[in-house]
Amino acid sequence: MKVLSKGCVYGLRALLYIVSEKPREEYVNIREISEELDISFHFLTKTFQSLTQKGILRSYRGPNGGVTLDRPPEEVSLAEIILTLEGEDFFDKCLLGLAGCGQAAPCPAHEFWIAHKAELRAEFERTSLADMGRKINKEKLRLGP
Repeated sequence: MKVLSKGCVYGLRALLYIVSEKPREEYVNIREISEELDISFHFLTKTFQSLTQKGILRSYRGPNGGVTLDRPPEEVSLAEIILTLEGEDFFDKCLLGLAGCGQAAPCPAHEFWIAHKAELRAEFERTSLADMGRKINKEKLRLGP
């Protein structure tokens, strides 16, 4: 079961690439991220626009341009990223995306989602980009194909 959209997954992977591969404050070329993670450059650019507007990323144009985190990675939670890319109502929507899902007309995943969404949100709020970056580097985890 895939819970997060492709755009959100790509955004998370790209941010994790930045924190695990590059020194803080260094601008990373978007094309480099696109090629390293095998993500469409144009799709990634649109995803980065949302993250920049929300103050998660900072962008710089020009020959040495790119993106960098706008705040320390310890201050950016996975929940903030997910809510930026999926929408502020992500944890309130039906897991299967069905309109009108609720107690009166539940979907097959309704009870499961009700039981676990608060726990999942809390875990995403507790986990920062820095936590994930350390885990990637310590355990040599992969982000790309």
